[in-house]
Amino acid sequence: MAKLYFKYGAMGSSKTANALITKFNYEERGMKVWLIKPSIDVRDGADVVRSRIGLSAHADIMTPDKNLFDEYQNHPDCDVVIADECQFFTSKQIDQLRRIVDKLDIPVLCYGLRTDFLTHLFEGSRRLFEVADSITEIKTICTCGKKAIVNARIDGEGKVVTEGGQILIGGNDSYVAMCHSCWQNAIEQQLK
Repeated sequence: MAKLYFKYGAMGSSKTANALITKFNYEERGMKVWLIKPSIDVRDGADVVRSRIGLSAHADIMTPDKNLFDEYQNHPDCDVVIADECQFFTSKQIDQLRRIVDKLDIPVLCYGLRTDFLTHLFEGSRRLFEVADSITEIKTICTCGKKAIVNARIDGEGKVVTEGGQILIGGNDSYVAMCHSCWQNAIEQQLK
């Protein structure tokens, strides 16, 4: 019986690498994978999923208006759906992925962030916490050695940003994974 999986972690926890390794494992066994990502993520090219360690693959781009259940109908021979950066999908699109699992008995594996730079849930992540069958944290560490849970947004001067829009697409130059304590300490030090 198929399941909806949510595998989340802070920036730098190798979520995309895990997604691409999982894709490889399915394909190595002769299965077909439908790899998708939201259209907002254009860091590595509009139709590319790329990990920091150099793995990459072509992905289908999903704009917020696309119905993912209907789009899957164009890939009926796929054995699994793998979604990268799923935090950027709408709640409705997460429900459409849930429908693929329930109606078509196709497993869907979603990889993404839990929270933004202010520790608020993303829309897609919130819905996955509500409807996923399996929720797994992919852990990473802060520079202090504790588990990192905050995606701290960093400005050009290396300071922690505490204002702004929820979405700013960026990588290691814009975000640092931190434990909550180090994040709070950095903010407090900036206020002095």
